[in-house]
Amino acid sequence: MRKLRNIALAVALVTAGTALAQKTAGGGIDNGMLRQIEQKATKNHPALSNAMASNSIEDLARNYRNATITDDHFSVETPKQNIHNQRQSGRCWMFSSFNVFRANFAKRHNDTLRVEYSHDYLFFYDQLEKANLMLQGVIDCADKPIDDQRVQFFFHHPIGDGGTFCGAADLAEKYGLVPMEVQPETFNAERTAQLRKLISSKLREFGLELRKMVADKKPAAAVKARKTEQLATIYQMLSLVLGEPVKQFTYAFKNKDGKTVTEPRTYTPLEFFRETQGTDAINGTFIMAMNDPRRPYYKTYEVEWDRHTYDGHNWCYINLPMEDIAQLAINSLKDGTKLYSSYDVGVQLDRKVGLNALDNFDYGTLFGTTFGMNKADRIATFDSGSTHAMTITAVDLDANGKPIKWKVENSWGTESCHKGYNIMTNEWFNEYMYRLVVDKKYVPENILKAAQQKPIMVMPEDPLFSTDD
Repeated sequence: MRKLRNIALAVALVTAGTALAQKTAGGGIDNGMLRQIEQKATKNHPALSNAMASNSIEDLARNYRNATITDDHFSVETPKQNIHNQRQSGRCWMFSSFNVFRANFAKRHNDTLRVEYSHDYLFFYDQLEKANLMLQGVIDCADKPIDDQRVQFFFHHPIGDGGTFCGAADLAEKYGLVPMEVQPETFNAERTAQLRKLISSKLREFGLELRKMVADKKPAAAVKARKTEQLATIYQMLSLVLGEPVKQFTYAFKNKDGKTVTEPRTYTPLEFFRETQGTDAINGTFIMAMNDPRRPYYKTYEVEWDRHTYDGHNWCYINLPMEDIAQLAINSLKDGTKLYSSYDVGVQLDRKVGLNALDNFDYGTLFGTTFGMNKADRIATFDSGSTHAMTITAVDLDANGKPIKWKVENSWGTESCHKGYNIMTNEWFNEYMYRLVVDKKYVPENILKAAQQKPIMVMPEDPLFSTDD
């Protein structure tokens, strides 16, 4: 038996060595290939090499013709509101959602009343709910091995501060909203990296414990009780850095000049949500559209586990051509309604002037090459995807009603970009815009009908389905 094992081991080693030799000979850079690479590479001019070694690539590639925005006129524009700053956090999805919420409130009151919502308050419950989502996901998948793709999904990224509009809708409906004055930002709400790291570590520890309880055949009630205790620890951590969530408060509404114009009234967060949003539920009032040229248009898709609360809504969207997405946005803007939207915002963004245009930076000429992938190729290879949510506030239309450029309200403060806004050429918009949330009243019947199809389930590992942050 030992002789047979030794023979088998020897065969395995020889086979492995042969495979390694074949791999090295066929795929590595040998001396001959290196010489060919050196011969084929374009010889750089010394002046260009010196310049690129001593300066930023962005500065050298910048198109000076786009260095200033001379035309910031928009033929269709919604009323302006205060620009907020998410600072060093990934909460752009919440800032953009709140931009829509507060703009809708102002519109219902003919712009005579204003409200600013607390990001800190809802972020507390966002983090608590995401912690529960992770722990319950671990419980649900406890019968799978630790290296299973779905188990790895929960342990790899236990919690984050990114998200989408449907998450804001679920959280607001469940926990309500409060004014910014009642629960203002804290240091760690604006700088979330360390908090996220610490909570992630605790969740991984807790997840392993829950997996063991399931493996040891502990009763479901005992597992749930332990999860509740674990969430109490997370709650305590959150309350120390974000503050205890407000349960009741007194508030009087102000006008756009900051003057109090109503009598003070006592609210719970849910009462304040219903008062300011004029509804018990935001879900069901909107559709989420996306432009994904890899997949058939006019089909609906649902992203598994892409939600903020375990009992909430997965992100479900209808895939539309950019022409349809643009028209939905135009329909909404013409009625004075802002829209949640998301982009690969850093691509070809000149932060000095706040302009996104395809010709802001000529990297191809600088490096003597081209960057030729189309939108579908960029998505499929993780080269591009939705990274940042902003609020569409305006569009400039030509004589035929076609968009020329767009204006979006950002959440990087008034000192950023174009006084807190980004201006996008329509050509850039078509290439790097991905998501749009639009009220159903601005959506034509054919798209509403298509959006009611049974969705095709896609997995969160897909290149396009990272959260907006």
